[in-house]
Amino acid sequence: MKQTIILIMAFSFCESIMAGGGWTPPKGTGYFKLSQSMIYADKHFAPDGSIIDITTTGLYSTALYGEYGITDRFAIIAYVPFFVRNTLNEVQYEPSGQVLPGDELNAFGDIDVQFQYGFIKSDKWVGSARLWLGLPSGKVNGGESQILQTGDGEFNQMLRIDAGRPLGNKFWTSAYLGYNNRTKGFSDEWRVGAELGFKFSPKGYIQLRLDAVQSTFNGEEILSEGNSIFANNTEFVSPALEVGMENKKGFGLSLSAAGAFAGRNVLAAPNLSVGIYYQLRN
Repeated sequence: MKQTIILIMAFSFCESIMAGGGWTPPKGTGYFKLSQSMIYADKHFAPDGSIIDITTTGLYSTALYGEYGITDRFAIIAYVPFFVRNTLNEVQYEPSGQVLPGDELNAFGDIDVQFQYGFIKSDKWVGSARLWLGLPSGKVNGGESQILQTGDGEFNQMLRIDAGRPLGNKFWTSAYLGYNNRTKGFSDEWRVGAELGFKFSPKGYIQLRLDAVQSTFNGEEILSEGNSIFANNTEFVSPALEVGMENKKGFGLSLSAAGAFAGRNVLAAPNLSVGIYYQLRN
């Protein structure tokens, strides 16, 4: 692997840094974000973990994310990528001059819906459980080539446990463990992660995360072929950073990026995201 850290997308470009961690929003409050993310890659993490060259591909997602407290312990969370663009660049071979045309697909992406229940909520510790449903609302086998995608075409059901605690007035930390059951021949996955946050001002924050996905390899191996981010048996260990700042009315701007120390069956290229969010408070 190259010595420089290569940035990649963390799980379906959709699961960027979550706003809540182990905390559930109080009743009647919430967090809502409009984001734009981008990945543009000419390299790919192969099944053996090595980095190989591929035809340059791009994936751009415009999405809405929201979490809302139904009660002080129960929240609904949703991620809706309502416009996803997947592109494949034109290739010209030398010296023959033969041209392999490019391709593009513009479609809806895969929606994620979560139901979160906080079973521990105190000044020192919080704990919550989530039921995470990944809906196959994206497009599979699109474009003129019929190889472009805005979703993986399968239904995810993940159970996840989160725990967190404040560290003084400015710092907080949380961690999670989840098991993702996948359909349509895709392998199930273990997911684990941790977060450290810091409030550098009353309205500004920095989050550092480390997320990892481990395949159980109980699916169909053929689904691992190709260079799509929606491939089977995708694995990675990925640090991520998000910085946000909001005004007195609760509107804010966030910037985030994810990086990888290792990966398999996933694009190896920068993934950057910018978002405008609103904190709904009582």
